[in-house]
Amino acid sequence: MSSPAGRSDDDSWDLASSVGATATMVAAARAVASTEPDPLIDDPFAAPLVRAVGVDFFTKMVDGDLQPPAEAREAVTAMTTVMAVRTRFFDDFFLSSVRGPGAPAIKQAVILASGLDSRAYRLPWPAGTVVYEIDQPEVIDFKTTTLAGIGAEPTAELRTVAVDLRDDWPAALIAKGFDPAAPTAWSAEGLLIYLPPEAQDRLFDNITAISAPGSRLATEYHLDAGAALGQRSAEIRRLFNNGGGPGAFELDFADLAYSGERQPVADYLSARGWDVTARPRPEVFADYGRTFPTTEALAPLRDSLSVIATRV
Repeated sequence: MSSPAGRSDDDSWDLASSVGATATMVAAARAVASTEPDPLIDDPFAAPLVRAVGVDFFTKMVDGDLQPPAEAREAVTAMTTVMAVRTRFFDDFFLSSVRGPGAPAIKQAVILASGLDSRAYRLPWPAGTVVYEIDQPEVIDFKTTTLAGIGAEPTAELRTVAVDLRDDWPAALIAKGFDPAAPTAWSAEGLLIYLPPEAQDRLFDNITAISAPGSRLATEYHLDAGAALGQRSAEIRRLFNNGGGPGAFELDFADLAYSGERQPVADYLSARGWDVTARPRPEVFADYGRTFPTTEALAPLRDSLSVIATRV
Protein backbone atom coordinates (compact mmCIF):
# COMPACT_ATOMS: atom_id res chain seq x y z
CA MET A 1 0.00 0.00 0.00
CA SER A 2 1.32 3.49 -0.83
CA SER A 3 1.65 6.07 1.92
CA PRO A 4 -0.75 9.02 2.20
CA ALA A 5 0.53 12.24 0.66
CA GLY A 6 1.81 13.61 3.97
CA ARG A 7 3.48 10.40 5.21
CA SER A 8 6.60 8.35 4.54
CA ASP A 9 7.95 5.12 5.98
CA ASP A 10 10.42 6.94 8.22
CA ASP A 11 8.60 10.21 8.96
CA SER A 12 8.69 11.85 12.37
CA TRP A 13 6.77 14.72 13.90
CA ASP A 14 6.34 17.13 16.75
CA LEU A 15 3.02 18.16 18.28
CA ALA A 16 2.48 21.00 15.81
CA SER A 17 2.93 18.96 12.65
CA SER A 18 1.75 15.84 10.85
CA VAL A 19 0.32 13.09 13.08
CA GLY A 20 1.48 14.97 16.17
CA ALA A 21 -0.92 17.81 15.41
CA THR A 22 -3.83 15.38 15.63
CA ALA A 23 -2.83 14.74 19.26
CA THR A 24 -3.03 18.49 19.86
CA MET A 25 -6.46 18.59 18.21
CA VAL A 26 -7.69 15.80 20.50
CA ALA A 27 -6.29 17.58 23.56
CA ALA A 28 -8.05 20.78 22.48
CA ALA A 29 -11.34 18.89 22.27
CA ARG A 30 -10.74 17.40 25.72
CA ALA A 31 -10.05 20.87 27.11
CA VAL A 32 -13.31 22.23 25.70
CA ALA A 33 -15.26 19.16 26.83
CA SER A 34 -13.95 19.61 30.37
CA THR A 35 -15.58 23.06 30.60
CA GLU A 36 -19.06 21.98 29.45
CA PRO A 37 -22.04 21.76 31.79
CA ASP A 38 -22.29 18.22 33.15
CA PRO A 39 -18.96 17.23 31.59
CA LEU A 40 -18.10 13.62 30.86
CA ILE A 41 -14.41 14.22 31.56
CA ASP A 42 -12.18 16.49 33.60
CA ASP A 43 -8.78 17.09 32.01
CA PRO A 44 -7.14 20.11 33.68
CA PHE A 45 -3.90 19.56 31.77
CA ALA A 46 -5.29 19.60 28.24
CA ALA A 47 -5.54 23.38 27.83
CA PRO A 48 -2.04 24.17 29.20
CA LEU A 49 -0.55 21.53 26.92
CA VAL A 50 -2.37 22.90 23.87
CA ARG A 51 -1.25 26.45 24.64
CA ALA A 52 2.33 25.24 25.02
CA VAL A 53 2.24 23.61 21.57
CA GLY A 54 1.21 26.96 20.14
CA VAL A 55 -0.92 26.04 17.13
CA ASP A 56 -3.05 29.17 16.75
CA PHE A 57 -6.32 27.49 15.78
CA PHE A 58 -6.26 25.07 18.73
CA THR A 59 -5.11 27.74 21.19
CA LYS A 60 -8.07 29.90 20.17
CA MET A 61 -10.32 26.87 20.49
CA VAL A 62 -9.36 26.18 24.12
CA ASP A 63 -9.41 29.88 25.03
CA GLY A 64 -12.89 30.42 23.56
CA ASP A 65 -11.55 32.91 21.02
CA LEU A 66 -12.88 31.30 17.86
CA GLN A 67 -15.63 33.31 16.22
CA PRO A 68 -17.16 30.75 13.86
CA PRO A 69 -20.51 30.89 12.09
CA ALA A 70 -23.31 28.74 13.51
CA GLU A 71 -22.60 25.83 11.18
CA ALA A 72 -18.95 25.77 12.24
CA ARG A 73 -19.89 25.87 15.92
CA GLU A 74 -21.94 22.73 15.32
CA ALA A 75 -18.88 21.03 13.83
CA VAL A 76 -16.74 21.93 16.87
CA THR A 77 -19.46 20.73 19.24
CA ALA A 78 -19.73 17.44 17.38
CA MET A 79 -15.95 16.93 17.46
CA THR A 80 -15.84 17.78 21.16
CA THR A 81 -18.62 15.31 21.97
CA VAL A 82 -16.94 12.50 20.03
CA MET A 83 -13.64 13.08 21.85
CA ALA A 84 -15.32 13.38 25.25
CA VAL A 85 -17.11 10.04 24.86
CA ARG A 86 -14.00 8.36 23.49
CA THR A 87 -11.90 9.71 26.34
CA ARG A 88 -14.39 8.59 28.96
CA PHE A 89 -14.58 5.12 27.40
CA PHE A 90 -10.81 4.67 27.73
CA ASP A 91 -10.77 6.27 31.19
CA ASP A 92 -13.35 3.78 32.40
CA PHE A 93 -11.49 0.92 30.75
CA PHE A 94 -8.30 1.70 32.64
CA LEU A 95 -9.99 2.28 35.97
CA SER A 96 -12.02 -0.93 35.74
CA SER A 97 -8.84 -2.82 34.79
CA VAL A 98 -6.69 -1.60 37.66
CA ARG A 99 -9.45 -1.75 40.27
CA GLY A 100 -10.26 -5.32 39.31
CA PRO A 101 -13.99 -5.78 39.96
CA GLY A 102 -14.58 -9.51 39.67
CA ALA A 103 -10.94 -10.25 38.81
CA PRO A 104 -7.48 -9.56 40.20
CA ALA A 105 -6.48 -5.94 39.67
CA ILE A 106 -3.96 -5.21 36.93
CA LYS A 107 -0.89 -3.34 38.13
CA GLN A 108 0.68 -2.19 34.86
CA ALA A 109 -0.86 -0.10 32.09
CA VAL A 110 0.55 0.80 28.66
CA ILE A 111 -0.65 3.80 26.66
CA LEU A 112 0.45 3.36 23.05
CA ALA A 113 1.07 6.55 21.05
CA SER A 114 0.36 8.56 24.18
CA GLY A 115 0.61 12.01 22.58
CA LEU A 116 -0.87 14.61 24.96
CA ASP A 117 -2.77 11.99 26.96
CA SER A 118 -2.65 13.03 30.63
CA ARG A 119 -4.17 9.93 32.23
CA ALA A 120 -0.97 9.24 34.15
CA TYR A 121 -1.51 12.62 35.84
CA ARG A 122 -5.27 12.89 36.23
CA LEU A 123 -6.75 9.43 36.85
CA PRO A 124 -6.99 8.09 40.45
CA TRP A 125 -4.67 5.13 39.95
CA PRO A 126 -4.45 2.69 42.87
CA ALA A 127 -1.17 2.62 44.78
CA GLY A 128 1.40 0.40 43.12
CA THR A 129 0.19 0.97 39.54
CA VAL A 130 2.88 1.55 36.92
CA VAL A 131 1.87 3.45 33.77
CA TYR A 132 4.02 3.24 30.64
CA GLU A 133 3.66 5.88 27.92
CA ILE A 134 5.05 5.10 24.47
CA ASP A 135 5.55 7.74 21.78
CA GLN A 136 8.16 9.44 19.64
CA PRO A 137 11.01 10.95 21.68
CA GLU A 138 10.19 14.58 20.87
CA VAL A 139 6.55 14.09 21.87
CA ILE A 140 7.47 12.40 25.16
CA ASP A 141 10.02 15.10 26.01
CA PHE A 142 7.65 17.97 25.24
CA LYS A 143 4.78 16.67 27.35
CA THR A 144 6.95 15.62 30.29
CA THR A 145 8.77 18.96 30.36
CA THR A 146 5.61 21.03 29.95
CA LEU A 147 3.71 19.27 32.72
CA ALA A 148 6.68 19.47 35.07
CA GLY A 149 6.83 23.19 34.32
CA ILE A 150 3.29 23.74 35.62
CA GLY A 151 3.91 21.60 38.71
CA ALA A 152 1.92 18.56 37.57
CA GLU A 153 2.85 15.25 39.16
CA PRO A 154 1.86 11.75 38.02
CA THR A 155 -0.74 9.95 40.12
CA ALA A 156 0.92 6.61 39.34
CA GLU A 157 4.51 5.54 38.81
CA LEU A 158 5.08 6.85 35.29
CA ARG A 159 7.71 5.34 33.00
CA THR A 160 8.05 6.97 29.60
CA VAL A 161 9.28 4.92 26.64
CA ALA A 162 10.59 7.18 23.89
CA VAL A 163 10.42 4.95 20.84
CA ASP A 164 8.69 4.89 17.47
CA LEU A 165 6.08 2.14 17.17
CA ARG A 166 7.70 1.16 13.87
CA ASP A 167 10.83 0.18 15.81
CA ASP A 168 11.30 -2.59 18.40
CA TRP A 169 9.06 -0.99 20.99
CA PRO A 170 8.43 -4.24 22.95
CA ALA A 171 12.15 -4.47 23.71
CA ALA A 172 12.26 -0.80 24.73
CA LEU A 173 9.21 -1.32 26.95
CA ILE A 174 10.71 -4.36 28.67
CA ALA A 175 13.97 -2.44 29.17
CA LYS A 176 11.96 0.09 31.22
CA GLY A 177 10.80 -2.63 33.61
CA PHE A 178 7.65 -3.91 31.92
CA ASP A 179 6.86 -7.46 33.03
CA PRO A 180 5.47 -9.68 30.23
CA ALA A 181 4.50 -12.30 32.83
CA ALA A 182 2.10 -9.91 34.60
CA PRO A 183 -1.33 -8.91 33.26
CA THR A 184 -1.40 -5.55 31.48
CA ALA A 185 -4.04 -2.98 30.54
CA TRP A 186 -3.30 -1.72 27.01
CA SER A 187 -4.81 1.18 25.08
CA ALA A 188 -4.54 1.88 21.36
CA GLU A 189 -6.70 5.01 21.17
CA GLY A 190 -6.98 7.03 17.99
CA LEU A 191 -3.98 5.15 16.64
CA LEU A 192 -4.89 2.49 14.11
CA ILE A 193 -5.80 4.76 11.20
CA TYR A 194 -2.28 6.22 11.25
CA LEU A 195 -0.81 2.75 10.68
CA PRO A 196 -0.81 0.86 7.39
CA PRO A 197 -3.10 -2.21 7.61
CA GLU A 198 -0.13 -4.59 7.88
CA ALA A 199 1.36 -2.47 10.68
CA GLN A 200 -1.95 -2.68 12.55
CA ASP A 201 -1.69 -6.48 12.43
CA ARG A 202 1.93 -6.35 13.58
CA LEU A 203 0.99 -4.08 16.49
CA PHE A 204 -1.58 -6.58 17.75
CA ASP A 205 0.85 -9.46 17.22
CA ASN A 206 3.44 -7.66 19.36
CA ILE A 207 0.89 -6.89 22.08
CA THR A 208 -0.26 -10.51 22.11
CA ALA A 209 3.29 -11.82 22.38
CA ILE A 210 3.94 -9.95 25.65
CA SER A 211 0.45 -10.11 27.20
CA ALA A 212 -0.02 -12.53 30.08
CA PRO A 213 -3.42 -14.18 30.61
CA GLY A 214 -5.84 -11.69 32.14
CA SER A 215 -4.40 -8.77 30.18
CA ARG A 216 -6.94 -6.36 28.70
CA LEU A 217 -6.86 -4.21 25.58
CA ALA A 218 -9.07 -1.28 24.55
CA THR A 219 -9.08 0.03 21.00
CA GLU A 220 -11.37 1.00 18.13
CA TYR A 221 -12.16 -0.32 14.69
CA HIS A 222 -13.27 1.79 11.74
CA LEU A 223 -14.21 0.27 8.40
CA ASP A 224 -12.37 3.06 6.57
CA ALA A 225 -11.86 5.87 9.03
CA GLY A 226 -9.05 7.40 7.00
CA ALA A 227 -11.50 8.42 4.30
CA ALA A 228 -14.13 9.44 6.84
CA LEU A 229 -11.74 11.65 8.78
CA GLY A 230 -10.45 13.16 5.57
CA GLN A 231 -14.02 14.20 4.83
CA ARG A 232 -14.39 15.65 8.31
CA SER A 233 -11.20 17.71 8.17
CA ALA A 234 -12.18 19.05 4.75
CA GLU A 235 -15.52 20.13 6.19
CA ILE A 236 -13.91 21.89 9.15
CA ARG A 237 -11.49 23.71 6.85
CA ARG A 238 -14.40 24.81 4.66
CA LEU A 239 -16.32 26.16 7.64
CA PHE A 240 -13.47 27.96 9.36
CA ASN A 241 -10.81 29.04 6.94
CA ASN A 242 -12.47 31.52 4.60
CA GLY A 243 -9.49 31.38 2.30
CA GLY A 244 -6.86 30.51 4.86
CA GLY A 245 -4.52 32.94 6.58
CA PRO A 246 -3.39 33.17 10.21
CA GLY A 247 -5.25 30.87 12.55
CA ALA A 248 -6.65 28.67 9.79
CA PHE A 249 -7.40 25.00 10.38
CA GLU A 250 -4.70 23.24 8.38
CA LEU A 251 -4.97 19.54 9.29
CA ASP A 252 -5.87 17.25 6.42
CA PHE A 253 -6.45 13.71 7.64
CA ALA A 254 -6.39 12.47 4.07
CA ASP A 255 -2.66 13.29 4.09
CA LEU A 256 -2.04 11.49 7.39
CA ALA A 257 -4.32 8.47 7.76
CA TYR A 258 -4.05 5.19 5.90
CA SER A 259 -7.38 4.34 4.32
CA GLY A 260 -8.41 1.06 2.75
CA GLU A 261 -9.45 -2.38 3.93
CA ARG A 262 -8.16 -3.67 7.27
CA GLN A 263 -8.45 -6.87 9.21
CA PRO A 264 -11.51 -6.58 11.49
CA VAL A 265 -10.00 -6.03 14.93
CA ALA A 266 -12.43 -8.31 16.81
CA ASP A 267 -11.80 -11.23 14.45
CA TYR A 268 -8.05 -10.71 14.42
CA LEU A 269 -7.76 -10.63 18.21
CA SER A 270 -10.19 -13.52 18.71
CA ALA A 271 -8.04 -15.71 16.48
CA ARG A 272 -5.05 -14.92 18.68
CA GLY A 273 -6.48 -15.87 22.03
CA TRP A 274 -8.44 -12.83 23.13
CA ASP A 275 -12.04 -12.75 24.33
CA VAL A 276 -13.45 -9.74 22.50
CA THR A 277 -16.44 -7.44 22.97
CA ALA A 278 -17.13 -4.89 20.22
CA ARG A 279 -19.89 -2.31 20.53
CA PRO A 280 -21.19 0.22 17.98
CA ARG A 281 -20.26 3.79 18.71
CA PRO A 282 -23.87 5.09 19.05
CA GLU A 283 -24.45 2.45 21.74
CA VAL A 284 -21.43 3.65 23.70
CA PHE A 285 -22.66 7.24 23.36
CA ALA A 286 -26.05 6.24 24.75
CA ASP A 287 -24.39 4.65 27.78
CA TYR A 288 -22.96 8.05 28.64
CA GLY A 289 -26.21 9.92 28.04
CA ARG A 290 -25.09 11.35 24.71
CA THR A 291 -26.42 11.05 21.16
CA PHE A 292 -24.02 10.41 18.33
CA PRO A 293 -23.78 13.61 16.24
CA THR A 294 -25.86 13.72 13.08
CA THR A 295 -23.47 15.92 11.10
CA GLU A 296 -22.82 14.61 7.58
CA ALA A 297 -19.04 14.66 8.06
CA LEU A 298 -19.28 12.27 11.01
CA ALA A 299 -21.86 9.93 9.50
CA PRO A 300 -19.24 7.42 8.23
CA LEU A 301 -18.01 6.97 11.81
CA ARG A 302 -21.36 5.73 13.09
CA ASP A 303 -20.31 2.19 12.20
CA SER A 304 -17.10 2.41 14.23
CA LEU A 305 -16.71 -0.11 17.03
CA SER A 306 -15.38 0.36 20.55
CA VAL A 307 -13.42 -2.79 21.39
CA ILE A 308 -12.38 -4.35 24.68
CA ALA A 309 -10.48 -7.64 24.65
CA THR A 310 -9.23 -9.92 27.45
CA ARG A 311 -6.34 -12.35 26.98
CA VAL A 312 -7.42 -15.88 27.87
